[in-house]
Amino acid sequence: MGSIELVCPAGSPSMLRAAIEAGADSVYCGLRDDTNARNFPGLNFSPPELKEAVAWAHQRGARVLVAVNTFARAGQSDRWLASADQAVEAGAYAVIAADLAVLAHMHANHPDTRLHLSVQAAAGTPEAIAFHAREYGVKRVVLPRVLSVQEIVVLQRAVAVETEAFVFGGLCVMAEGRCALSSYVTGRSPNLCGVCSPPEAVDFSESGGELTTRLGGFVLDRFDRDDTAGYPTLCKGRFEADGTAGYLFEDPVSLNAMGQLAGLRRAGVSAVKVEGRQRGKAYVARVASAFRQAIDALDRGEDAEAFQHLLTDLAEGGKETAGAYRKAWR
Repeated sequence: MGSIELVCPAGSPSMLRAAIEAGADSVYCGLRDDTNARNFPGLNFSPPELKEAVAWAHQRGARVLVAVNTFARAGQSDRWLASADQAVEAGAYAVIAADLAVLAHMHANHPDTRLHLSVQAAAGTPEAIAFHAREYGVKRVVLPRVLSVQEIVVLQRAVAVETEAFVFGGLCVMAEGRCALSSYVTGRSPNLCGVCSPPEAVDFSESGGELTTRLGGFVLDRFDRDDTAGYPTLCKGRFEADGTAGYLFEDPVSLNAMGQLAGLRRAGVSAVKVEGRQRGKAYVARVASAFRQAIDALDRGEDAEAFQHLLTDLAEGGKETAGAYRKAWR
């Protein structure tokens, strides 16, 4: 049983270097436009920066995966295809995509570059995965964050491609590539525009020792002075229903599935993925280092979960979850 590949985020050239120096086997990044799902100001790569970063990574035995993973707007698919071409020209190890036009373009024009299916495609059944592998030559599928380890075991036995599973970072409402909450309030969504809760729509205000967060003018939550407040997204807002205030969509917690590494490896998962291209190089260095230690310990037959405490303070709201991996429903 081989070692699990550690895939870490790179929102900038310096973040890419920090991830690799801290132990990442691969990094994933995007170009500086809305063809990738982290289209925030100050993030991502220009084509020359990407080419330089790929060369630097290759010298250190690491791989660069380029996300062209939003969905093209009608009549504008040429921009998405151009981003895929730029990723190939830069020497990317793989392109991560969900849009069928991008998948078809890569399969027809760049068959020598690996094609990974983005989690945005929400392919969580053998039939969906087999379709993408058969029609577009997909080599790896990033699994939706709704599957338990037991479900991944069953799925992996039925497919002939690699799988990649998220193990750390932010959690979204679990309908990958289908969320319309951000666009409802701000007019921009991660699926089409590459940005959830754009910074220009976010507001923090303090009054009477209480912090109020807003998105697009809507109040999402209020916190006492000593509470930890996360970035305001509609899915993690606190709302009142039937006279009770609570998190109706999702609690503000972060995924930390380090304790599931052994189970994921036994299930046949090829790679584990860290979320957080918008978080910065200090974040990725810590997370990559901790998971590197955990994976190396696992390879030695030791307990990987012993390193989980190294990352608790990075969790949103100071709370962690194993997500659906320990799912008790269904």
